[in-house]
Parts: sequence; C-alpha cells; structure tokens
Amino acid sequence: MKFMKLKYILPLFYVLLFAGCEAEIDEYTPHAGELDLTTYVAIGNSLTAGFADNALYQTGQLNSMGNILAGQLMHAGLQEFNQPLMKDEFGLGGRLMLGVVSGSLLPVPMPGEVDPANMANIFADEGPFHNMGIPGARTNHLMFPGYGSEQGNPYFARFASSPATTVLEDALALDPTFFSLWIGSNDILGYALSGGEDNPITPPAEYENYLNMILASLTENGAKGAIGNIADIASIPLFNTIPYNALVLTDPNIVAALNEAYSVAPHVSFSLGANPFVVEDAAIQPFGFRQLEVGEKVLLTALPGIMEYNWGSQVFIPAEYYLSNAQLDEIAVAVDAYNGIIEDAASQFGLALADIQSLMQQAETGIYFDAIEFTTAFVTGGMFSLDAVHMSARGNAAAANAFIDAINSTYNAGIPKVHVGQFNGIIFP
Repeated sequence: MKFMKLKYILPLFYVLLFAGCEAEIDEYTPHAGELDLTTYVAIGNSLTAGFADNALYQTGQLNSMGNILAGQLMHAGLQEFNQPLMKDEFGLGGRLMLGVVSGSLLPVPMPGEVDPANMANIFADEGPFHNMGIPGARTNHLMFPGYGSEQGNPYFARFASSPATTVLEDALALDPTFFSLWIGSNDILGYALSGGEDNPITPPAEYENYLNMILASLTENGAKGAIGNIADIASIPLFNTIPYNALVLTDPNIVAALNEAYSVAPHVSFSLGANPFVVEDAAIQPFGFRQLEVGEKVLLTALPGIMEYNWGSQVFIPAEYYLSNAQLDEIAVAVDAYNGIIEDAASQFGLALADIQSLMQQAETGIYFDAIEFTTAFVTGGMFSLDAVHMSARGNAAAANAFIDAINSTYNAGIPKVHVGQFNGIIFP
C-alpha cells in the first residue's frame, strides 16, 4: 500500500524538481579496449563451425558461434570474417527436420542429394578462411598433418590450404591479432556417443599438453584471445530425453508375460507403471543383462529400436546405447579435469575465459534471454538443434554472448551482445 501512495505523489515531485532541465543520455559506443581486431580467427570444432541438425549447412554456418561473435566484433573495428560456406542447406548430407511419424513430431531425414560442389576444395577460389571450426575435431586433430586430406576430415578437406597442412597452420597463416579457441568437447563426447564402448576419452594430461602447445603458437606474436570451457557432456538432450524407467506397463497380462520370460533372472522384475529398461551388460554373469539403475542414461539414438523392436523389454538395449553410472562418473571426472586445465591455461596465457559450463548448467533448469525461457530440453528447450547434441542458432547466440562477457571483462572492451531471441528456434512443419 505504501508503494501505491508513492505512485501518485512522486510524479508531481519530479515535475517540480526537474522543470526546465534537459535529460542527457550517454550514447553507448562499442570499443575494442585493449584488443587489436585487425584479424580475428575462430578455432574449434562443430560448435564453432555452426554444425546443427546433424549437418553442416549454409544457414547453420551463418548462425555459428564464430560468425555471431565476429559480427559483434565488427562493431568495434573488425573488418573481415570469411567462412568456408556450404553451397546450400543440405551440405554433406544427413540433415534432420521435424516430421510427423505415427502421429508424433520427430526428427526425420531431410530429403535431398549432396551437391558435389560441397565436397570440392574451395581454398583457391574463396580462401583463406577465418572460421577454422572443424566438425568432429579433437584437440590433437588441430595439429595433425593430413587432416585436410581425403583420408582426413571431409569438412576440413574442403577448405584446407593443402592436403598436408594442419588446422593450426592455416589459422596462423592469417597472422591473427585476436582468436577464440573452443576445443575439447569431442575428446570426451566420442566416448559418450558410443555408450562408453569406443573412442576412449583423451587423458587429461594429453589434453593439457595439446592445449598448451596450441595456445603457445597462437600467442607467440602477441595475439590476445578468448577460450571457452566444456559443458557437462552428459547434460545434453541426447542423454536426457529417454528416462531410464520409460518402460510403462499398463496391462497386467504383459507384466505377467515379461516376468515369466525373465523368471530365470531374479534380478529382473516388472510391475504395473514405470519400469527400468533391460540392457545388455556383459559384467552381469551368467546372465549378460540387467535393468537400468537410477541415474543411468539411455541415448536418444536408441529410440527407433525401442519403438520398433521392443528394445528394453523383450530385447536388451545394446551396450552402445546407454551410459552406466560408472561411465557417467568417468565423463564427469574428465569434464572437471579439462575445465581446470582450461582455467589454468587462460590464466597462464592471459586469455578471456568464457564460462560455457555455467551457461548450460543454468539452462538445465531454465534461463531467460529477451524474456524467453530457454532450457536444454529436446526440441522445446530452444538451446539445442534437432540432433540433440549441437546447439541451435539461439544456443550459438547465447554462447557468443558468454564469450563477449569474458572478452569485455578481460580486455576492458565494449563489444555489444546479441539479442538471442532474434535468432530462429526449431522450425515446426
């Protein structure tokens, strides 16, 4: 009630106090602060390149973290940022779109054929390039000779300066005065995507060695930069869309039939309601299977098998389609170790540190940009694309703002942030 009274008294007070005065508004002027923005190079993996919806395509590249950040740096003096753009919206294939499947909206393959022009090397005609984000790249790949050859990475092969060059060499050839580096997630992600069955995690000591070698080269001539840390790999939608106990049984006869089928395995039982899926586990002898435990995660890629082939009930979910609690612990330990290494490197080389991990932790429960709530939920959350691993245009914009916050704080710069809500979300049919 006190506020309501003041509401009517204060306007008259302000009219009397400020009568005859003109308001002065300080106009914000973007500025580079301590940065030299003559040449900016963005180095990293798919998150820098703009890979989304399971493909690298032109609109995704235009909405990449690297390109969004470059666009904001242009307000403070950057003149050029050249990207190795695909020729169309299909890229090298595999792009997903939302479609109706059995009455439900689900990601489905986008129809189309790969244009051979997307596979041809474009360096001579269009290079050199400032966005050196390479989908699929692990940290050591940035220094791997031949990574741009036909036997290497097809995304780098299409714009490498030569088959024998390295990503780092091509980046250094531009003599960058400022760089962003966001690398390391694939060193852990490959293991997670395989259900812990393949692609071992790069040991933290090796990751530290690779990272420091890269940063020493990038800063040798005085370049400043920003480095991003690693989000919690197990928090992305691919691992959090199918609950461990999503086998919902409503028919007593089916419950009885399943219990009869598994009667030889006393550690497996079913009841009406939500039940843990049955999964392959060679460590459980002599059975070779068990039910999932609380906290364990089913990969979204298991969904077709669950829907079409009764995975998780009549058929075990294969080991490569879920993560056990022990495997999740391995992933969490690696993420923490990597982020400690990144923080130390930022301090050692005088770099801005973009806290992507905190950004994604906030998004897990809901974070607001431009009065719009964003979460990490699949499709509806807004932060991730349809492949449930890579960010959407809006997610990339939020990540770019995290880099900008770090850059402004570290280098006394005034780089304006983007409006996340102005970028497209998931397109519905």
